[in-house]
Amino acid sequence: MTQVPPPAVHDVAIVGFGPVGQMLALLLGKAGHDVIALERWPKPYDLPRAVHFDDEIGRIFQVAGVSAEVAAVTDPVPDHYEWRNREGESLVRIDWSGTGPSGWPTASFFSQPQLEAVLSRAAEEQSTVTVVRGCEVVDLEHAADHVRLITNGTGGPGEVRARYVIGADGANSFVRSRMATTVTDLGFFYDWLIVDTQPHEQTTWSPMNWQLCDPSRPTTVVSGGPGRRRWEFMRLPHESVEELNTLDTAWKLLEPWGRTPENTTIERHTVYTFQARWVDRWREGRLLLAGDAAHQMPPFAGQGMCSGMRDAKNLAWKLALVLDGTAGPALLDTYTSERCDHVQHAIGTSMALGQVICVLDPDEAAARDARMIAGEADPRRVLPAPPPPVLGDGVLRRETDGNRAADVGHLTPQYKVTHEGQTALLDSLTGGGFTLLTDGHQVADALDDSDHRFLTSIGATLVALYAEDAPSGGYLDTEGGYLSHMRAHGHIAAIIRPDFYLFGAAATGPELCELIGQLREQLHHTAPRGAVSPSPEPLLALD
Repeated sequence: MTQVPPPAVHDVAIVGFGPVGQMLALLLGKAGHDVIALERWPKPYDLPRAVHFDDEIGRIFQVAGVSAEVAAVTDPVPDHYEWRNREGESLVRIDWSGTGPSGWPTASFFSQPQLEAVLSRAAEEQSTVTVVRGCEVVDLEHAADHVRLITNGTGGPGEVRARYVIGADGANSFVRSRMATTVTDLGFFYDWLIVDTQPHEQTTWSPMNWQLCDPSRPTTVVSGGPGRRRWEFMRLPHESVEELNTLDTAWKLLEPWGRTPENTTIERHTVYTFQARWVDRWREGRLLLAGDAAHQMPPFAGQGMCSGMRDAKNLAWKLALVLDGTAGPALLDTYTSERCDHVQHAIGTSMALGQVICVLDPDEAAARDARMIAGEADPRRVLPAPPPPVLGDGVLRRETDGNRAADVGHLTPQYKVTHEGQTALLDSLTGGGFTLLTDGHQVADALDDSDHRFLTSIGATLVALYAEDAPSGGYLDTEGGYLSHMRAHGHIAAIIRPDFYLFGAAATGPELCELIGQLREQLHHTAPRGAVSPSPEPLLALD
């Protein structure tokens, strides 16, 4: 009797093939790793969901190689995001126009099916990526060096083996259900009716995105991507979800906005329960979580999908190094410690904005309006101060006492540079891996052969910056953004991680050698300093 060999062991199995799973497959596939993505639904979901991303996420699309394709299906915001009271008075105006620090539009809006089509196509074009649709994971078993996934459905194999499994399978994650991790839930629940529309006429909406803070019915009006418009209506206490979530109700709520079946098509209407929660541990052995499987937040700051994309970028570069054998598996523990803290900032900000918007008491709303109008609609004066969106403890420069340095873990900006006759945003020229920025070539003289070998092993790019007349191999700081900042802070070099966050900076040659030594040690022996202990309260004060 012929013995059937067991299926091959993939490097990574991704359960769920929405935007976060697609980005993970694309990034890991481009890094040369054998990826299989398993999606329970046989066809892509063709209705809108997420609609917004910021400039940092645009930068992720850039290094993933889909800049032009994403730009073709998005609407950059040309103006501001405004909140108004029922009388039409401005309560706050947030400038969303122009280019953000990451070199992309500050805010962009899209239709998720179009964005998913771009990401899915790019991932499936990788020879290293296999996508299986109509394949539901129903069980898993742990082996010494891999995880065995049991599937059903007509779309794929009955068994898949992989060294690591990533659950990008949404709020009801199967992968999370097989982990022992706990969930922190802040008890923030509001029901909103989401109505996605296609107006029949071409209209310029000004402002493109705004919020009606009317206690009789808080309402959000935003772009749904090119040619689309979204309305969101808060459920009132006397309404049931069932009576709110009907087509008749959607049309009744749209009528005061001039939207009727004669001039508008409703693509979708559904009630979402906005929640604020996160998983306390995102890695358990060979199982990892990303996106909605790891966290959920209200949409008021537009950071739900954005946070999932940050998960994908953080996890992809670390997992790639582990799979290559360049870094130890303990590196993956920093995924939780870094991202869990960061996502709590986003959740806290979203809740704080929601508590300003979701006011149903007329007297409380009047007091809110008076305060915000007196503040001249300046977000710095009328909104809760957001915490700095820095990473939690992880792969970051340390002080001599072992604690992380105070100035690390923040997102670095991206400017245009010129190299060998080509001018472009920095990551387009480097490929977006580890980047060592230096003030001229002479800084590299401080490095020995082992430093250079290590930097080569992690795919780092040395970017020797010049203010003018860059020599061969050098980079002209075209916009003057990098050198002016480095010199103002007394730095001759800085190491930027593949997810664009600052590992650390150095003021002297010996400090640079020490900095590289720290990175080498952390990648090979790293583990978070102390146990992860998420706070039961958001990191942003809500009072």
